[in-house]
Amino acid sequence: MNRLWKEFSKGLWTDLPPFKIVLGLCPVLAVTKTADNGFGMGLAVIFVLTLSNVLVSMFRKIIPAKVRIACFIVIAASLVVAVELLMQAYAYPLYQQLGIFVPLIVVNCIILGRAEAFASKNTVLLSAADGFGMGIGFTFSLTLLGGLRELFGYGTLFGSQIMPVSFKPFVFMIEAPGAFVCLGILLSGMNAFTSWQRRRNGLAVLDNPTHECKSCGICSR
Repeated sequence: MNRLWKEFSKGLWTDLPPFKIVLGLCPVLAVTKTADNGFGMGLAVIFVLTLSNVLVSMFRKIIPAKVRIACFIVIAASLVVAVELLMQAYAYPLYQQLGIFVPLIVVNCIILGRAEAFASKNTVLLSAADGFGMGIGFTFSLTLLGGLRELFGYGTLFGSQIMPVSFKPFVFMIEAPGAFVCLGILLSGMNAFTSWQRRRNGLAVLDNPTHECKSCGICSR
């Protein structure tokens, strides 16, 4: 049970995508003009990520190593088709808003990354916990970013008017550069909080952390 909670909870903060492991930035920056869009995309990713992890883990021993990436993509593509059909049937306006980024879930770095780094090496239960936790973290990230951009760009939150009538929308926030700026502000805030947390616990703070692949450590978990 402790191992299950560890694998689930790491996606909520320690390896929170996209702020901690910085994966899946395309949908993060492109579809987060509103909180609704971010939340809808997050739910789609939860569905695909959790089930793809489960299926990859189930068949990991019979998938040939030389074609494993192709197999992972086929599994993800099949699940994305199911998501598209469900969204077309029950959330068509949202499907239209998300557009091409729904089918692009197939090649989302988080989907393939977790399949390769975790699901292909661990049990079904642990893989499900990993995928579900990562999916919830991703949904939270998209909803937070979309909520901030919507609040300052439109004056609304989930379509409801929040700002006073006199508020003048900051149009920059709903444009592409606004997405980068908002993401940068959130990243700096999280880094500052992490540094404060380490100091509070008596741990050393890395002034110049390396961003090389070998320093990540995620693939070894």
